[in-house]
Amino acid sequence: MGKVMWLLALGAAIAVAGAAPVHAQPAKKESGARAQAPKPDAKADQKSAANPAAAPAASAQPSLLGQYGDWGAYTASPGGRKICFALAKPTKATTDPPNRPRDPAYMFISTRPSEKVANEVSVVVGYGLKANNDATIDVGGSKFAMYTQNDGAWIKNAAEEPRLVEALRKGSDVVVRGESTRGTKTTDVYSLKGLAQALDRVSQECK
Repeated sequence: MGKVMWLLALGAAIAVAGAAPVHAQPAKKESGARAQAPKPDAKADQKSAANPAAAPAASAQPSLLGQYGDWGAYTASPGGRKICFALAKPTKATTDPPNRPRDPAYMFISTRPSEKVANEVSVVVGYGLKANNDATIDVGGSKFAMYTQNDGAWIKNAAEEPRLVEALRKGSDVVVRGESTRGTKTTDVYSLKGLAQALDRVSQECK
């Protein structure tokens, strides 16, 4: 499945979820356009720096399979290829310097059978991330490096992804930290309530 179709499905799901910006001030946002460029590693054709604001929801309208705590489970079939994913917004978001406005942030875990991708953890941070600077994801005392491009972040060492997903299933919350191109540091906290059930539903739908 092409990057654009996955992008459209994610954007549509965010619209369905009624996601709101982390900071709603009408101030100038962090610089760095949300691009759709290919990723620079071997998994490039499986990932996209999502741009939910620009995605026309009607193009690949997802179905909500169920809401489990703070996580929604969705399915869609953009281009006729079925995908499933769990999606959540931060329950707490802070910036340093404080009160810097930015676009909405999300974490999503996707399964795309046609690409043989299962439980791929991705984060949309809501601003252009600093080049050559890893973001981090911290759950249950275990910290994982995430490589970044534009406003997206993915686990740097793919071999660690199963361990990360297992930790997310068992944890109570997860903390994502990153730094923007302008030097703003952010800390986003996501509740993991309902994630295990959402992933079970995703796995059931996209076997």
